[in-house]
Amino acid sequence: MPSTWLITGSSRGLGRALSEAVLQAGHNLVATARDPGQLHDLAERYGDAVRTVMLDVTEPAAAEHAVQAAVGAFGRLDVLVNNAGYGDVDSVEDTPLEEFRRQIETNLFGTIILSKAAIPVMRAQRSGRIFQLSSVGGRLGAPGRAPYSAAKWGVEGFSECLALEMALIGVHVILLEPGGFRTDFAGASTSLREGRAEYDAVVGATARRQRDYNGRQPGDPARAAQVILAVAAMDSPPLRLALGSDAVASIGAADNARLVELERWRSLSQSTDFADA
Repeated sequence: MPSTWLITGSSRGLGRALSEAVLQAGHNLVATARDPGQLHDLAERYGDAVRTVMLDVTEPAAAEHAVQAAVGAFGRLDVLVNNAGYGDVDSVEDTPLEEFRRQIETNLFGTIILSKAAIPVMRAQRSGRIFQLSSVGGRLGAPGRAPYSAAKWGVEGFSECLALEMALIGVHVILLEPGGFRTDFAGASTSLREGRAEYDAVVGATARRQRDYNGRQPGDPARAAQVILAVAAMDSPPLRLALGSDAVASIGAADNARLVELERWRSLSQSTDFADA
């Protein structure tokens, strides 16, 4: 039986690959983008199985409209994929506060806004899946990407809380944590600034590495899309799923380092308790 999906950021990258995979698998789709003209070919190829909707994820009214487009066209919403996002590279000192706000508005508040718009529909259905596109940068601090990491760490905390609530109404929340994928995210979608000399060892190195890495990332968006389709069909999907060998390696190393640090400072940490605790 076909399910109904809503994917944000459907025009390119992983969102585009997933949109095409969903339609090829025979499901229904509300494909969204700031410029829905970039989605016309999907409508031409898949006809009544797809609706294209203009969406700025930071606008609550637009989010409500997209969700209602799914319900109006297909009668339900089974899978929401909060994919839209971006991340620039610069030092904390040189990133204007307004740029912090823009990245956090899109990457974190966009996720919150769309999730809240979808929840009442899924609660009434007593079923659904909400995929949150986090990142390796949501599990470890990425030099030169403070606004992006701040937002993605926020997505992780928000989604973990949301998952505990949604479990009571038959809805699963899944955090996807991609490493490097061969998408536009590392190209024209990103502003790369090497910045001042004082931070070159981390910020400049990040910008140069991303330029060199672009087109050589290990992640295949088409394969990731098939994994997401498979996870959406699971009765008991994972809360977190790293995507890509580099993501598994980086997250594993970071988690192990945290455990080592926790043990190293255990006695000092526990010394803050009352004596009779």
